[in-house]
Amino acid sequence: MRRGRLVWSIFVIWATVSFAFVINHALPSDPARMIAGQQAPAAAVARIRSELGLDRPLHVQYALFWRRLAHTGPSSFDPRKDTTHANCANVGPLHLDLGRSYQQRRPVVTILAERIPKSLLLALAAAFVQALVGVSAGVIAAANKRRAVDHFAVTTSLLGVSAPTFVIGLLFQWLFAYRLRLLPLDGYGETTAEHVASLVLPALTLGVFGAAYYTRVVRDEMLVELGQDYVRTARAKGLGMAAVVGKHALRNALVPIVTMFGLEIGTLVSGAIVTETVFRWPGLGSLSATALLDRDGPLVMGCVLVTSMLVVFSTALVDVAYAALDPRIRQRGT
Repeated sequence: MRRGRLVWSIFVIWATVSFAFVINHALPSDPARMIAGQQAPAAAVARIRSELGLDRPLHVQYALFWRRLAHTGPSSFDPRKDTTHANCANVGPLHLDLGRSYQQRRPVVTILAERIPKSLLLALAAAFVQALVGVSAGVIAAANKRRAVDHFAVTTSLLGVSAPTFVIGLLFQWLFAYRLRLLPLDGYGETTAEHVASLVLPALTLGVFGAAYYTRVVRDEMLVELGQDYVRTARAKGLGMAAVVGKHALRNALVPIVTMFGLEIGTLVSGAIVTETVFRWPGLGSLSATALLDRDGPLVMGCVLVTSMLVVFSTALVDVAYAALDPRIRQRGT
């Protein structure tokens, strides 16, 4: 990654987390009161507020948040109280500390470590469905322009883009879980086989919604490429349509698709709130929604930090894929 890209990525993460920090503290809620309960005496609420550091000025809390996030020494709000790094994840000599969840009373890094793999699994499965179905349908539609197959693909993709995600999810639940009883209705399961079976419906829900958009984009890009001179030259030399599409037009049409695919990984991990809620999938999206509803500040900040890092990382992967697909981009970067 070039130095300018690295600096920009760090800035994006800092700006995103800082904005979330300010908004989170500006919300009209009292985490100490929520933890203690509505009937708790004022003295108990004040004690909790002091223990969490919520009685300190906002700029002090902000500085302490970043100091705790990556450190080598004590990690608590008061360095005299904690030298064990009980809330930390170790990365070499560094200790990453996002504090403790107000509601779950556990280290945020532990909660995130449990949820991130499940969200990544769902995101990768959905992205695979998007790419496989969307790219295939778009190529077939472009190769059969203005024929029945093309009209069917365009109409279906329009319906897919227009339908809300939760509607698609409920439809799949009704058909595959309730009527046909082929797959679990929701949840995550206990065994590996149950995990895989439980993954199918939420992955299809996210994937079909995205594939509808992929279909339209790939079709438009393929139509542009199929109208280029090099395609006509290849056809004049006797190459069949399948060879022209597979060896020439598709490679050039995939360049803008790479951007979509790379960014989708980051957004699918954090943005699958509706799908994860409908299917009770224990991922980062449902965790973010719960943390926001509970006004669980440390957990909200942890979700925001991980989300921004995933988006930045997926963007870096897009740059690498660009260079692989188009040598001209690689030459300009050297």
